Amino acid sequence: MATIYDVAELAGVSPATVSRVFNGTSVSAPKADAVRKAARQLRFTPNRTARTLRRQSSEVIGLIIPDIENPYFTEMARGVEDVASEAGYSVVLCNSDAQLEKESTYLQIAIAEHMSGVIIATASEQSSLDEVLATGRPIVAVDRSTTYDVDGVVMANRAAGASATGALLDAGYRRIAYIGGPAHIDTAAERAAGWRDALAARAPEAATEELLRFATFRVDGGRAAMEELLALPEPPDAVVAGNNLIGVGAIQVLTEHDLTPPKLGVAVIGSLPFTTLSPTAVTVVRLPARHMGVTAAKMLLERIRGDEQPARTVVLRNELQAASAVR
Repeated sequence: MATIYDVAELAGVSPATVSRVFNGTSVSAPKADAVRKAARQLRFTPNRTARTLRRQSSEVIGLIIPDIENPYFTEMARGVEDVASEAGYSVVLCNSDAQLEKESTYLQIAIAEHMSGVIIATASEQSSLDEVLATGRPIVAVDRSTTYDVDGVVMANRAAGASATGALLDAGYRRIAYIGGPAHIDTAAERAAGWRDALAARAPEAATEELLRFATFRVDGGRAAMEELLALPEPPDAVVAGNNLIGVGAIQVLTEHDLTPPKLGVAVIGSLPFTTLSPTAVTVVRLPARHMGVTAAKMLLERIRGDEQPARTVVLRNELQAASAVR
């Protein structure tokens, strides 16, 4: 079995340098690359248990998300894993189902297992990060802001809502509805605020809370809200879906009612994971989920390595892909 000394000899560095690479300490890129290449060639596996006891932390990162079935979060998780793996860390993926009790359990596990840090999309504004922070472990919040003084990576949600609504206005629609996730989740509220902004600026006569629906962030939420909107005495002529799965549910209902675009315009915030419609029939505001994961992982690793600068929040830009169909 290869030892740290074998890796050092093959890489042309000192054993101390090999140790620093696998402990996450700063080492020049050429030396780190040489060490990892040598380790792979020799099939060297660091003794993680011993290092955990010495450092009181493991080379493991906890990633807690609210819905593992949502492709948006799995794409984000891939970005986290890519960065963590390159740095010699493993990622434990935890699905909270947006439930505070499950989320709390996973945070306790992060402490008990001496995880090096946590990346979390919180279940709600009531999520408690106190116990993890009390241990000195760093936390990076993703997708949703928190009341804690921790690093965060979020989307430009208000701009996304305004952009999606603006594209439907450009296509000639006027009575535009909005379906969002739970109102207490800031991403849903901010995207709804963007919807209001666009209507107030360009079609104030059409701005009405009658066309606003808050549901779940899942397919069934989109379906139920779309059915409610179509049942109104004066139904909308277009709809903004607050996330990808809401968009799927809304489109399913429109298909069943023979109201697919351009009969009724659709804009979705987030890439559609599946639909029978042409890709050019629906306006999509693309969210860089993988980039969010990459950014969050890099920020967390900086904290693990001792970065003490004030907490910062990174806001990622969205990309609009307007539908070709016009009313």
